[in-house]
Amino acid sequence: MSYTGKAVRLERILDRRTNRTVMVPMDHGIGMGPIKGLVNMADTVDKVAEGGANAVIGHIGLPLHGHRRYGRDIGLIMHISASTSLSPDPNSKVIVTPVEDALKMGADAVSVHINIGAETEKEMLQNLGMVASKCREWGMPLLAMMYPRGKKVDPENSGQDVALAARAAAELGVDMVKTSYTGDIDSFKDVADGCPVPVVVAGGPRMDTTEQILEMVRDSIDGGGAGVAIGRNVFQADDPTKMVRALSMVVHDRLDVSEVMKELAL
Repeated sequence: MSYTGKAVRLERILDRRTNRTVMVPMDHGIGMGPIKGLVNMADTVDKVAEGGANAVIGHIGLPLHGHRRYGRDIGLIMHISASTSLSPDPNSKVIVTPVEDALKMGADAVSVHINIGAETEKEMLQNLGMVASKCREWGMPLLAMMYPRGKKVDPENSGQDVALAARAAAELGVDMVKTSYTGDIDSFKDVADGCPVPVVVAGGPRMDTTEQILEMVRDSIDGGGAGVAIGRNVFQADDPTKMVRALSMVVHDRLDVSEVMKELAL
């Protein structure tokens, strides 16, 4: 097992100074189609790279279509599970790309989406375990997107349920977890403390203001989070470059939201 290879790849995703990260998921096309911000993928990657994002997340089509077309360097996390919004059960994710293909495309990590509480949870957990095993074999970092979603889950950001989802991923051997913010610092601290690998927060649906986004991010960092993986609130922003720059100032520099808003004139 190539732990050296894994360490080298992780350095492309987690900032050496802070051991935190700003990721921009761009895997929405397979589930939602060519939504705003993802029509020209290379252009969007260029904008978020300019802003200082550590990595983008996308399916194999992203590097195949030239995600570094403009020459800017940025980490690549290849998402290898999927479903579409037209599926009878969109919460049921299947593996669509082997880890080996991600390696061949030069990815720095792979990611898998698991919905804890969904009707097909057992199949998704089995897939996660198999992918984790393959990642250990190749020295490939693994990010698990873990969300409580199903008939027993209400609300989806319950601190107890999010903590369970994050811990389940760590128990199966992942290197990082992306999950929902629980709504307050104390409950998210329980999530981060209960998970032995870095936990980053998702952005979720579009928020009303930039200040709301940055406050959520700052609270997650104060609660022990390792950064963010925010998609629509970045690539659908009026200025994605400035938005990523603001996130980086909160995540890596730990600046107060008011300082960031003032410095960037947001």
